[in-house]
Amino acid sequence: MVESESVAGGVTLELELQWDGNPNIVLDIKTRVGLALPVQVKNIGFTGVFRLIFKPLVDEFPCFGAVSYSLREKKKLDFVFKISGGDISSIPGVSDAIEETIRDAIEDCITWPVRNVIPIIPGDYSDLELKPIGTLEVKLVEAKELTNKDLVGKSDPFAVIFIRPLPDRTKTSKVIDNDLNPIWNEHFEFVVEDSTTQHLTIRIFDHEGLQAAELIGCAQMKLSQLEPGKVKDVWLKLVKDLEVQRDTKYRGQVHLELLYCPFGIDGNIVNPFDHDFALTSLEKALKHESNETDSSELRKTAAQKKKEVFVRGVLSVTVISAEDLPVVDFMGKADPFVVIIMKKSEAKAKTRVVTNNLNPVWNQTFDFMVEDALHEMLMVEVWDHDTFGKDRIGRVIMTLTRVLMEGEYQDCYALDIAKSGRIYLSLKWVAQHKVRDT
Repeated sequence: MVESESVAGGVTLELELQWDGNPNIVLDIKTRVGLALPVQVKNIGFTGVFRLIFKPLVDEFPCFGAVSYSLREKKKLDFVFKISGGDISSIPGVSDAIEETIRDAIEDCITWPVRNVIPIIPGDYSDLELKPIGTLEVKLVEAKELTNKDLVGKSDPFAVIFIRPLPDRTKTSKVIDNDLNPIWNEHFEFVVEDSTTQHLTIRIFDHEGLQAAELIGCAQMKLSQLEPGKVKDVWLKLVKDLEVQRDTKYRGQVHLELLYCPFGIDGNIVNPFDHDFALTSLEKALKHESNETDSSELRKTAAQKKKEVFVRGVLSVTVISAEDLPVVDFMGKADPFVVIIMKKSEAKAKTRVVTNNLNPVWNQTFDFMVEDALHEMLMVEVWDHDTFGKDRIGRVIMTLTRVLMEGEYQDCYALDIAKSGRIYLSLKWVAQHKVRDT
């Protein structure tokens, strides 16, 4: 298969090729305990669609200044590896972990949008190299109904997240001990080079101490599905393998909040995680004056600034109604009420009980003073009131990202860990001033 197209100042050619080589590559793969394993990789072969870009076009032979090549679509990748000086790959989980690391490294160095530029005619071709076009803000909120990998107790899940599987661009969450419905509420930022073709990958593992972590499941999200400047709240179903999805076993779901912020939009996109978000007019004036005085001393990395941001304000939560709640009483009904919890501050509020009703209406509003909105979580739990106790029907967990950006909205949420049911909520944010932890 050969396809070609003309692009501005160049020609793109795509070829379906099969390549087999026998390089002798030795890699040092670092383990969690600091030990480096020397791994020999041989007999690399893959089949896929290669993209060749001949650009820029020039008047002299061969009529183009440079050629860029990249693997546009991978169909198959095979290689052989062994650990030098001994065979510890027979230890459960080690072989799979090493193979996954090698596969990620090989694919990333040749797969689009990564491209290798070969100058044909001397010149500056830096404009052909891969460049960042924006950032992806990711909130790892929670997961639910994860497959249990432990014989005793429950799995200890953690997440590995990346757009490109490079060590310095891969993020790892904290481990949640003994929990199949973990809540992380962690924020990560990733560099985006091509929002039309790249995707976010998340892998959930069971932490096994010094042994290799065991994969619970993985999922992907295409960045092309994100609208710039709009928070996308998604639940992704976990699978065993992203390429060969023959295993239909249910492995659980993971909850993410995603915000794509392209560069060069002239401030039209509001990023609440940016260190300048929610500055009052006075603070902006003081910040501008300070920068003019000594900008070099005040310049810090973006990561450091994010840690210093505190957004304060009042969150108003209106519990409107619920519908299609599951039957929990012997009489075929329920006596539902709602408990609202701010996870970080532990502030709570409770609605009245609506007796004998699976479609209750509350229309009650509660105000919460929030000191750190970027790291706070809102937990809305629906309970059944009973004379002899209380049973939780279901819950909704969310961050405050959307209400920070939109100010006010109303939406319907499906209840998690429940057979059925939806709850209607209205949220409103009134910001106060922003402070920094100095």
